[in-house]
Amino acid sequence: MISLSGTRPGAFARAALCLFGAFSGLASAQTYPAKPIQLIVPFSAGGDADMAARNLSAAAQGVLGQPVVVVNKAGANGAIGSTAVKNAAPDGYTLLVGRIGSQVLLPALQPKTTPYTSKDFTFIGLLELNPVACVVHPDSPYKTFGDLTNALKAHPGMLNYSHSGPATVQNLAPQLLLSNLGLKADAVVSVPYKGGNEVALAVLSKDVDFACNNLSSMTGILASGKLRALLTTTPERIAQFPDIPTARELGFPQLEAVIGWSGLFGPPGMNPEAVDKWASALEQIARDPKWVAGNANFGGIPHVLSPAETERYIRQGDAIYADLVAKSGLQIN
Repeated sequence: MISLSGTRPGAFARAALCLFGAFSGLASAQTYPAKPIQLIVPFSAGGDADMAARNLSAAAQGVLGQPVVVVNKAGANGAIGSTAVKNAAPDGYTLLVGRIGSQVLLPALQPKTTPYTSKDFTFIGLLELNPVACVVHPDSPYKTFGDLTNALKAHPGMLNYSHSGPATVQNLAPQLLLSNLGLKADAVVSVPYKGGNEVALAVLSKDVDFACNNLSSMTGILASGKLRALLTTTPERIAQFPDIPTARELGFPQLEAVIGWSGLFGPPGMNPEAVDKWASALEQIARDPKWVAGNANFGGIPHVLSPAETERYIRQGDAIYADLVAKSGLQIN
């Protein structure tokens, strides 16, 4: 008979505790997520990244079984929110809905001051693409894209445009246009705003002459006729707006390089189980009619990619935009 005061029960207890800890750790890894997940948006509410994040959040909660909470951390052209995720614990509970501006353009335009590159994040998946459309107010004297380019050449420094930061497609498109027209960056005045929604409203309120903004920020007001689109950067005309000519049709195929996207990223060295869980979730979400319809509502084109495909896509983007920045002499105003 073994005495309760002997050493063997203590050894059994310690072994049981070790076994329980091992099984608990395994269960914890297998049951991700076990608590709410934060989706950090590095731009203000109402913009492209915010709408993509909220559309993802609504779909992901049902798939993952945990709340997915959108948190806006705007500022410094997306660097504040992006850096917060870069420095977060790699457990999968703090993720980033990044844009091409914050993840690719900002490091390309400000390599010495941006505290990260796209390589500093864990690639989880691409979500959707956002065509860019150049727009004016319906009362604008510029009825066509040709009218606008003629005015830019005839009156350098007199016109202005809105954008949501120097390292965004809203700034890249007009500057790339100026380069193709043989004009310097100061041939048009850039006026910064906090997000894509404000960029569109600036044209609507006639505070600026034009904007080249993500379609996702302007779908409703374009459909209602409150803005007039002069050009889209898509290779083919958009089914929802068949009257908008493409950049290629108008003799500016170089502008096709300017297209927005939203992607899901994690901190460096993120838990592989969490990455796999999200990759699987995104495959399901890509087939969700509500998520697809949500994209259509804000002008996004669903384009879900796996982690490996996302990494390749963004690596290619890094090279393309670095080349564009170098060849076009793009500047941060």
